Amino acid sequence: MNTLQKVEILGQSAKWDSCASSASPRKIKTDDRIGNAAGCGICHSFTEDGQCISLWKILYSNVCSFDCKYCANASGCNKNPARFEPEEFAKVFISLYVRNYVEGLFISSAVEKDPDKTTEFMIEAVNLIRKKYKFQGYIHFKVLPGTSYDLIKHASEFSDRMSINLEAPNSSRLSEISSVKDYKIDILRRQAWLKRMKIPSGQTTQLVVGSSDESDLEILKMIDWEYKNIKLKRGYYSAFTPVPKTPLQFKDRTPLKRENRLYNIDFMLRKYHISLNEFKDIMQNEMLPKIDPKVALARNHFDSGIDINESSWDELIRVPGIGPRSASRILELQKNHIEIEKKQQLKSIGVVLKRALPFIILNGKRQKMLHEFN
Repeated sequence: MNTLQKVEILGQSAKWDSCASSASPRKIKTDDRIGNAAGCGICHSFTEDGQCISLWKILYSNVCSFDCKYCANASGCNKNPARFEPEEFAKVFISLYVRNYVEGLFISSAVEKDPDKTTEFMIEAVNLIRKKYKFQGYIHFKVLPGTSYDLIKHASEFSDRMSINLEAPNSSRLSEISSVKDYKIDILRRQAWLKRMKIPSGQTTQLVVGSSDESDLEILKMIDWEYKNIKLKRGYYSAFTPVPKTPLQFKDRTPLKRENRLYNIDFMLRKYHISLNEFKDIMQNEMLPKIDPKVALARNHFDSGIDINESSWDELIRVPGIGPRSASRILELQKNHIEIEKKQQLKSIGVVLKRALPFIILNGKRQKMLHEFN
């Protein structure tokens, strides 16, 4: 198998990993290098659900000894095995980089025989990229479940961001889709190690949504715990898609709308610091409503519209169409005793009028919602 065939196979095998990058604060102290760690916020390609990706996202190997039931690379499922050699991998990445096809690297892998041996090959490849080819740009290194502390520590020394996937929200759910991973030891313990390491852009994780019939509340409880206890930078959600010739090939696909609603709640937990308990109130059987969660939260929170000129931060941030930036601008106007009297004023400071108007009072009036006409 030639290198081009490997790139095609292993790039396709990596498509399920979400890896949207953020700029790294790592300082580069040498002029004898290529690549810029801070520039990786610029993205050039998109996943099928519209997520922007800027990195060369690829598996080092797709030959796996693990038995995850949803995965095309799982033991006994993969009919097209491929793996790189360290020098081969490094050459392909640098070739793509100097041609301006990619700006950084996301390296992951299946677990061939054991996590440590596979990680040693991945580290060797990245060391060549860093030292031989002097690339000092952005690298996201995927930690394999069960990898030893020393190897993870070594990888942290050249990585801008690291991650290990939760896959499921708890031990019970993980046991439904994999018989070889120990949730607390192989995954959570590794996350705790990453928390203590000096990784410029921190760590992230990903969950497969719908592979084990978990509820939205189970997922959000776990991700909320991770933000509070693991110093997680961001959680990612991947809607389950059945893959032919896997044990879950006949299971229903998870709608992308469910994935999107989890991202909505995640943003409000992470950026708005709204308590998870508030979202429990809009759930039914531990599942989020089919409508926009922020609209459901606002309907549940506000008995009537709020006066835009007298509202607090906590009130403003719960109004659909008002985000942290526009809420701050409204409060600044209040501080300077400048009243908002026209829709155009709201629009000029970034408020999405169509979403916000049913929940705010402007000049003593509020726009009715559709369900109020019944």
